[in-house]
Amino acid sequence: MGFKLKVEDFNEFLEEVSKDYKVYAPKVLKGKGTFSDTDVVRYAEIKDVEEIEFKSKSAFSYKEVLLPITQTLFYFTEDQWTEPKVEEKGVLIFLRSCDMHSLKRIDDIYLRNGFEDPYYKTIREKAKFILIGCEKSFDNCFCVSMGTNKTEDHDAYIKVVDDMVYFDVQDEALEGYLGEIQREEVEVVVDFVSENETKVNIPENLELKVMNSSMWKEYSARCIACGRCNFVCPTCTCFTMQDIFYKDNEKAGERRRVWASCQVDGYTNMAGGHSFRLDKGQRMRFKVLHKVYDYKKRWGYNMCVGCGRCDDICPEYISFSNCVNKLEKGMEEVE
Repeated sequence: MGFKLKVEDFNEFLEEVSKDYKVYAPKVLKGKGTFSDTDVVRYAEIKDVEEIEFKSKSAFSYKEVLLPITQTLFYFTEDQWTEPKVEEKGVLIFLRSCDMHSLKRIDDIYLRNGFEDPYYKTIREKAKFILIGCEKSFDNCFCVSMGTNKTEDHDAYIKVVDDMVYFDVQDEALEGYLGEIQREEVEVVVDFVSENETKVNIPENLELKVMNSSMWKEYSARCIACGRCNFVCPTCTCFTMQDIFYKDNEKAGERRRVWASCQVDGYTNMAGGHSFRLDKGQRMRFKVLHKVYDYKKRWGYNMCVGCGRCDDICPEYISFSNCVNKLEKGMEEVE
């Protein structure tokens, strides 16, 4: 059902929701950018709809809400272990269509890949999602090429025009929080982009032999292996494990999982000192083919959702979309 209500009334709705959910949305964090006098748009808890940044793309994706950068799995002593207390509240996340599609990819990896990750599942089962529309394409976005510019899987949709909120809620539980809040029933049309300036073409004849193309050598010189592209990506889900021992008792501590990156040194280290993909071009090759070849072979659709955050964040101005567009010539070369 679509509703039109005043901003202050929607804030009342958020106040009610906050009793059972932590509400996260893209938010301008003042002075938290790369330099001390710059801002950054990242996901953070919000209380009012005015805090939500609708006009800019968030630098990081929403995934850090469902997959914390650092997550304690259990605490241990010499003879026993205990899991952390489960957060009683659920999470309500405002996100865009491309990120909504990325959720399906994360679910594939953590819930449908031959096992169910209990830590992710606990948070995921108590999560709801409100879609933010895109009136226009942002820089480096190529969601139309990836087929992720539209979605119907959200629990609600929001659009703010001046001091009015247009709210199309599809989830009965969410609608219940509106209670007696004054609102007007209206038809709400979702804003989806139909064209991006950046376009991507994945070759129909793409095969693994493109690994032998010379195109990857360029990235051996340009990439600095910082891993930023992985950390902002809404579909990268790799992590490493850490056992932390307490200084006051070296026989007690906690096991954590921490985000990892296939672009960073040490990711492929093995016992005995051997390491795969020491060359940065090989790491780029691994990432690209995983996003647009391997994953599709396994699940039937591409892993990449075309949000363009990797292009936005790269300090060396390496463009993932340009790299994908080079695959056609790469295939011609190896053919």
